[in-house]
Amino acid sequence: MEYLLIDGYNVINNWRDIFNLKNEPLEDCRERLLNLLSNFQGYKGVNVIVVFDAHLVKESRQIEEKFDNITVVYTKEKESADVYIERFVYNAHEDDIVRVVTSDYLEQRMVLTGGGIRVTPKELKLEMQIEKRETNEKIKHIGMRRNTIMSNLDQELLEILEKMRRQ
Repeated sequence: MEYLLIDGYNVINNWRDIFNLKNEPLEDCRERLLNLLSNFQGYKGVNVIVVFDAHLVKESRQIEEKFDNITVVYTKEKESADVYIERFVYNAHEDDIVRVVTSDYLEQRMVLTGGGIRVTPKELKLEMQIEKRETNEKIKHIGMRRNTIMSNLDQELLEILEKMRRQ
């Protein structure tokens, strides 16, 4: 299996051209990030897990929920997203691919030491843009072709059917 673990607040804080925390509520930024990642998951077909810190929230428990086709994790009190991510990488099976998105240098080192693959928020954004562009091109190309029953038959069968029709 392939997993893409994302430190949600780290990405929001790094994508300043997309998220404006000074003028926009954090909840709106979170939801927009989840929508973007859900679309990406649809293009890419990997297991996306977005982790948000709740370690400063008194008496909070870890919450795991689904948002469209991705998993969203809110950590428990006194547990950062980094701790959750490190534990996930450590517990991953040897044949799993775990890519972790964070700009935190220390976290990147821990991920690499644990056998994961580090991805910066900038790299993720570029990957998302490329994937979206390629998918849109495929859709455009498919949309330009005629998609009738006759257009999907091979030439030999078309000739046989045409002969039958003329008789």
